[in-house]
Amino acid sequence: MFREEGDVSREAPARAGRREWIGLGVLALPTMVLSMDLTVLHLAAPSLSADLAPTGGQLLWILDIYGFLVAGFLMTMGTLGDRMGRRRLLLLGAATFAVASAVAAFATTAELLILARALLGIAGSTVMPSTLALLSGMFRDPGQRTFAFAVWMTCFTAGEAIGPLVGGALLEYFWWGSVFLIGVPVMVLLLVTGPVLLPEQREKATGRFDVAGAAMSLVAVLGVVYGAKHAASSGLSVRAGAFLLGGLAMGALFLRRQRRVEEPLVDLGLFRQSAFSAGLATQTVAVAAMAGSQLLVMQYLQSVIGLSPLAAGLWTVPSVLFGIGATLLAPRLVRRVRPAVVISAGLGMAAVGAAMISATAGQSSLAWTVVSFTILYTGVTPTLALTTDAIVGSAPTERAGLTSGISQSGAELGLAGGMAFFGTISMMTYQGRLSDSMPDGLAAAAREQARETVGGALAVAERLPEEVGPALRDSAQNAFAGGLQVATLLSAVGLAAAALLATLFLRTMPAATDAPETPPSDDGGSDVDKSTGQIRVESSGDTEGAPTTY
Repeated sequence: MFREEGDVSREAPARAGRREWIGLGVLALPTMVLSMDLTVLHLAAPSLSADLAPTGGQLLWILDIYGFLVAGFLMTMGTLGDRMGRRRLLLLGAATFAVASAVAAFATTAELLILARALLGIAGSTVMPSTLALLSGMFRDPGQRTFAFAVWMTCFTAGEAIGPLVGGALLEYFWWGSVFLIGVPVMVLLLVTGPVLLPEQREKATGRFDVAGAAMSLVAVLGVVYGAKHAASSGLSVRAGAFLLGGLAMGALFLRRQRRVEEPLVDLGLFRQSAFSAGLATQTVAVAAMAGSQLLVMQYLQSVIGLSPLAAGLWTVPSVLFGIGATLLAPRLVRRVRPAVVISAGLGMAAVGAAMISATAGQSSLAWTVVSFTILYTGVTPTLALTTDAIVGSAPTERAGLTSGISQSGAELGLAGGMAFFGTISMMTYQGRLSDSMPDGLAAAAREQARETVGGALAVAERLPEEVGPALRDSAQNAFAGGLQVATLLSAVGLAAAALLATLFLRTMPAATDAPETPPSDDGGSDVDKSTGQIRVESSGDTEGAPTTY
């Protein structure tokens, strides 16, 4: 991955030219759209429900099926891209995404919208690992690759953050279907420019594709993700536990199969590399801690501080801006110090932010909450780009699609697992403290509704007389703040553990060099770097044995 002493071929890595930098922009835009689709529909749910009249179960599937299928197919599509060609799979996914977006925008029934969202999820799972894998081949220079991954991660993070804001703005002037049309022009742009700007990359595959392994990985990931999300929204129930255990059991069978088949879907040998395995573990823990804290902080801003959903979203903008700045700064830092130092420092900073949330949650202070969460978010986001670089860069180029899929799968599992674990801890604390402090004289049904969620407690408080309602509201808000304190304290511990993990197992990664001050001026099509006179290194050939081509 990084420069090695005495290795002449590694001393002169191929540097990206103008074509590659323009290609980075072409790949970054779809990444932003894909992440926006994870959250853009949340504010459209009321108008969508009024128009299509879905059942409660159908509405949940409309909101969640996209993320479920993205997570489930990532590894499979990453491996498929390595075999059939990453650009080919990317363009196929982009075309499918554009068509499915149009179908979703003009859907006339809930069933059709669910089907369209499912196709969007499958298409999204082809685009995400393909973009990351293509970047790995386009940017061979370690410093340039780190910067490219930072831009990619910035777009992904920003898209997820601005999704509700963009959706809210569109809903002010257009119908609910307009939120789906955002991606159509971006995917059309990718289809037009991709064949010109992006190289085709694929490995020389001789064996059969492991269809059974792909199905097993899909069932395993979907089981874990669905069970975790169900536990996060409804508490740890028998249903959630069954899906979690079923997914884990299928995952164990999948790993057993991968050890035995001649052409495994996942090369388990990758996990013996410290940069790969430690980078993946660090990334997953960091995402879990941030996701769980973010979920609870957003609820805290609305239920305890009293902000509207839009105002709560706007108060997270500072964290997004600082996170973007830190992510783009990280490639410059790793030119001078080892990535492990930067990753550990970022996660340590995030742990401080989580501890600050825990310490100040009882004060109901908007300022302290925003500042503390901004510190947490700013510390985590650059580490995601650097750990992605460690994961993808530690593997051979011909495995870039697979490692990209594994990296994103780890992030998705961390996201779902973090929300489930920290959400459950917070809920248990909330229910225990509210039961001890709930005012007397409440009906059994009202007490049960108040214990379920803080939103339910506030709704009950609004209906009660003045001598009881305010007391219940205060008790519920204090109980939720207590749950946030416990969850974010555990989040701080997790982030500190991830920082220690990075320090111990990523310390062998040397500092990257030659990160770009500005994009080079050569046209990218030449085989010789104009600034150094070095010969451009071609990436792996296609199935006919030809080098990577534009």
